[in-house]
Amino acid sequence: MKKVLVQDAVGMTLCHDVTGIGKDFKGPVFRRGHVIEQEDVERLLDLGKRHIFVWEENAGEIHEEDAALRLSKLAAVQGGNFTGLSEGKMVLTAQRSGLFRVNVPLLNAINSIGDITICTLPDHYPVQPGAKLASMRIVPLVTEERQIEEAERLCRESEHPLLGLVPYKTQKIGIIITGSEIYTGRIQDLFQPVIRRKVAPYGAEVLGCTFCDDDLPMLEEAIQSYLAQGADIIVMTGGMSVDPDDLTPTAIRNCGAEVVSHGVPSQPGNMLMLAYLGDTAFVGVPGAAVKAPTTTFDVLLPQLMTGEKLTKADLVRLADGGFCQGCGSCHWPNCSYGHY
Repeated sequence: MKKVLVQDAVGMTLCHDVTGIGKDFKGPVFRRGHVIEQEDVERLLDLGKRHIFVWEENAGEIHEEDAALRLSKLAAVQGGNFTGLSEGKMVLTAQRSGLFRVNVPLLNAINSIGDITICTLPDHYPVQPGAKLASMRIVPLVTEERQIEEAERLCRESEHPLLGLVPYKTQKIGIIITGSEIYTGRIQDLFQPVIRRKVAPYGAEVLGCTFCDDDLPMLEEAIQSYLAQGADIIVMTGGMSVDPDDLTPTAIRNCGAEVVSHGVPSQPGNMLMLAYLGDTAFVGVPGAAVKAPTTTFDVLLPQLMTGEKLTKADLVRLADGGFCQGCGSCHWPNCSYGHY
């Protein structure tokens, strides 16, 4: 684009909106793409425009609105919808619940090109319908088209898409609660209602809850029972510390599950255990889940409910932002805790 005197702009194409402000009006008087006519000159001068910006032929430039449209196409998300071209930007909104995913290295690469800015919710963020997920625009009014082409190339060559919204599945969940004091009825169990309350919003099917004594064969039998019922997730509580008589981790290992980690760099819920036997996930939930409103179990549960497997790298990334501030009123996930 080039800057020209209004008097010299007749017959040229305006490349930006020209806004006017009056007693009862504020808005565009001339729209982008308008071809300047002779009678427009005085009106533009009345609007305080001595100069305007017009398109140059073959300049290799792209307008902010066209750029935003191109950027939205390279970040298409199933279950999400782009709206906007408001102030030159497009906004992605969730149309269903799910786990929002961000290809962070690709996002960083695109934002390093130059004039492009794409901002998102954090990776692994659980969302509901109507949540705003991302916004994209260029900073100046126009940019070199090669910058948009470079972003398109990066997305085209990437193994994984830039953004995603993974739906939750109806996972079958078995609950096993360990402890002689609960098994014998000496104290009331507090874990079962907590676990049921936490999995309910994801549409989980709870197969049942089994109470076990501190007895390894009993624990192993309970595990086999839920495996036979096709459990997708087996949640085990009690006996999750490092005491010699805490048997839950041993029972998980004895069934042949591959342990991803026992202990994660995040608090509360530091002693959480995660393992897999085929596609079945085992989650050893530490005692903090009874009292703390949000723990590592809450943080990892959304991904578990999508059926996508967690890795050791996922758990390591919990460290950055993994320390809960213990606010008086918990408003997770709208806080710094638990985004990995």
